Amino acid sequence: MTDPWAVTRPGGDAPANGPVANPTPVGGVPIVPPPRRRRWPRRVGVTVVALCLALVAYYAVTLFQVWNTGRSDEARPVDAIVVMGAAQYDGRPSPQLQARLDHAVQLWQQGLAPVVVVTGGKQPLDRFTEADASAQYLIDNGVPADAILRETQGQNSYDSLAGVERLLSAAGLRRVLLVSDPFHSLRIRLTADELGMEASVSPTLTSPVQGRAAFTRQLKEAAGVALGRVVSFRRLLEITG
Repeated sequence: MTDPWAVTRPGGDAPANGPVANPTPVGGVPIVPPPRRRRWPRRVGVTVVALCLALVAYYAVTLFQVWNTGRSDEARPVDAIVVMGAAQYDGRPSPQLQARLDHAVQLWQQGLAPVVVVTGGKQPLDRFTEADASAQYLIDNGVPADAILRETQGQNSYDSLAGVERLLSAAGLRRVLLVSDPFHSLRIRLTADELGMEASVSPTLTSPVQGRAAFTRQLKEAAGVALGRVVSFRRLLEITG
């Protein structure tokens, strides 16, 4: 009996290996498989969403760390207390710089270090550097002049800390206690670590930068820290200027 579903070769010969299924069903209409759905757009979308969520989470964790470090006093015996510079007005420290210096005086009186390093250069037309204004304030408040070192070239935190590292390494010193505003503390500690110093922080709690202004600075610092950890703080300075 002839198989109605068998397909023969031209000339009426049956296939050498037996019958071949007829792709055309009864009625002569071929079965067309449904088109395959493209999945790559969905996968790309899921990947982008996951990446965005990861970046948001990374920034949120960094912001918390900026806030938490600003609340942490790591004061301990070190080789040098380092006061980060801020604005000065013709030799007189600004309220923000004065708050840092007052805290440094307290740390000095506790005998935590034999040396205080003050930092910061000057703007065009200024007569005094931030470091010089800071040094004079410390002297006026009981810190001996021969216990003060001055880094007078830095125009930003990275350059100031790089200058501090050069000053201290020449004397074989590397353990530092950094004094600045709370929002600034994590970035300068990580920068000092990158430069090869063993750093801890003791933020001033009397800074005039408070409330919304301080929170705005925390947001900015978190962005800088998050990026600096990835590309290095030296490279971050090159990018941002």
